[in-house]
Amino acid sequence: MTPLPGALGGTELVAWRLEQATYAATWDSGEGAFLVGGRWNSRGLRAVYYSVDPATAILEVAVHKGLRALDTVPHVLTAITVDPTSVFVVDRTMIPNPNWLRPGIPSAGQQAFGDDLLGRHPVVLIPSVVSTASWNLMFVASDAGGSYKVKSQESFALDPRLHPPARS
Repeated sequence: MTPLPGALGGTELVAWRLEQATYAATWDSGEGAFLVGGRWNSRGLRAVYYSVDPATAILEVAVHKGLRALDTVPHVLTAITVDPTSVFVVDRTMIPNPNWLRPGIPSAGQQAFGDDLLGRHPVVLIPSVVSTASWNLMFVASDAGGSYKVKSQESFALDPRLHPPARS
């Protein structure tokens, strides 16, 4: 269950990540971002991406893999708690190119911007592109040590209505 937001009595900053069950044990390795880069990091930087709500974490994976993969390949939903004092919030107005917040292939400038943020701050909160009313959280584990810890890991099951059989 998603913790209540602070305004409603929640006391923790919780972030969420959905990944294939095969990789659940290495949830903060940043291996994928290291190998291919990400929206806010260049290849070679072990950025770890989370979302501040589980629905956005699911959408972030669905936009890349599709709903079929979420329905047929075992996934795990990981929740972590994050020390709010370690978080740097990136407001939309701080982003030099507003197109970086639109879907599409990230530019070298966008990745360099993210690399710089991750080099200066242990944890970065940045607007989500796939869910524009939400936020993503990112960090490099070796630089953010002590700023986060695992809260839970649980098997994920996609609602089957999201991947219905083809109609004839």
